[in-house]
Amino acid sequence: MAELSTIARPYADAVFQRAVEVDQIVQWSEDLQTLSRVIADADVANILDNPTLSRDQRLDIVLSVIDEHLQAEVKNLVCILSANDRLEALPEISRAFDDLKVDHEGKIDVEVISAFPLDDAQTQLLSDALQKRLGKQVNIAVSEDTALIGGLIIKAGDLVIDGSVKEKLNRIAIDLGI
Repeated sequence: MAELSTIARPYADAVFQRAVEVDQIVQWSEDLQTLSRVIADADVANILDNPTLSRDQRLDIVLSVIDEHLQAEVKNLVCILSANDRLEALPEISRAFDDLKVDHEGKIDVEVISAFPLDDAQTQLLSDALQKRLGKQVNIAVSEDTALIGGLIIKAGDLVIDGSVKEKLNRIAIDLGI
C-alpha cells in the first residue's frame, strides 16, 4: 500500500493543480471516484490482470466502461496511467486527490477511535479543541474499539495521537522488557 501511495501522490498533486486551474475540483473528484470503482471491481480487475492482453487492450477495456462519463483530461490521465502500467494506482490517486480537496477547502477529516461511546457534548468539545489546534474546520468520524481499554486514538491526516490505555500499557511492557 505504501508503494501505491508513493506512486499516486505525484499524479494526485498534478491533477489537483489542474482541477484548481480550471475550477473543476468537484468534477475531477467525481470522475476519479468513478474510475476507482471501475478499477476496484473484481471483474474488471480480473480482466486487467490477464497477461495475454496488451496495454492498449487493457486501456480500451477501461475506457469502454467509463468513456461517456469522463471529461477529456481525465481520459488523458487514464491513458498516461495505462502507458506507465499504473492503472491499479487509481483508487489511491482518488483518495489522495480527495485529501487535497479537503485541505484546499480548509477542512480536515478526523477519525476518533474511543474505548467508550462519546456523547454529543464530548464530541463537540473534542471537535472544538482539534479545530483550534489544527486551524481547520474538522469533520469528525467517531468509532468504538473496546480493545483500547480506555482513552482515544485521534487520526488527522499524518497526525496520530494515541492516548489509549492499551498503548500506555504496551509502552510500560516494552520498558519492562515483557
